[in-house]
Amino acid sequence: MPHHLLDILDVTQEASVSDFQQQARALIADIHGRGKRAILAGGSGLYVRAALDVLEFPGTDPAIRRRLEAELEAAGPAPLRARLEGVDPVSAGRLGDARRIIRALEVFELTGRPFSSFMPTREYHQPAVQIGLEVDREELRERLARRVHSMVDNGLLEEVRKLDAAGLRLGRTAPRALGYAQFLKVLDGESDAAQAAEETIVATRQFARRQLTWFRADPRIHWLDWQDPELVAKAASLCDAG
Repeated sequence: MPHHLLDILDVTQEASVSDFQQQARALIADIHGRGKRAILAGGSGLYVRAALDVLEFPGTDPAIRRRLEAELEAAGPAPLRARLEGVDPVSAGRLGDARRIIRALEVFELTGRPFSSFMPTREYHQPAVQIGLEVDREELRERLARRVHSMVDNGLLEEVRKLDAAGLRLGRTAPRALGYAQFLKVLDGESDAAQAAEETIVATRQFARRQLTWFRADPRIHWLDWQDPELVAKAASLCDAG
């Protein structure tokens, strides 16, 4: 089965959900135009909704962002958060890290609208069927740990070393990726491989919990037992009905 939108960015490039929305929708239209059915596998909840739902993305202004980043560097996040609370209390209460606070303030300055007004509603851009796999939590935790150890055994540290030489730290997105962030500390002598692997496992489990929280909140998702012997047939039936 052909896969799309894999290995499309250099590690120095910033991933953009807006760009992904345009690329994913163009591919979906092309696939459907050929009489096939597109399958979107995910992943990051916001990126999934960007592809599936009615969702508007405000533009960006590098000058505004640089100014806000300079303010963050000079005074820390507290003044920026206080400013956001004044213009967009919904976003201020929802956003935790400084990067997202800066984005919310950038959007407000650029559009005059609160960042929270751009949040998606649960309305499909075009007909879709969403299927979630129900997995035992403890088994999921063990599988995630095995996956990280497999990545390490198959050369994760060397991969990070090569990407570091190719400019990994210069990117805004890739250096924070699960595994990369932890093993960059090994290269810096701040950690060892065993500790980095454990930190990656913890971070991956935390990400998985956030994914479950996000997707559980969407009542449109059909949840199926991943070990059900009739899983494929049931999934196909849902797609045919949809």
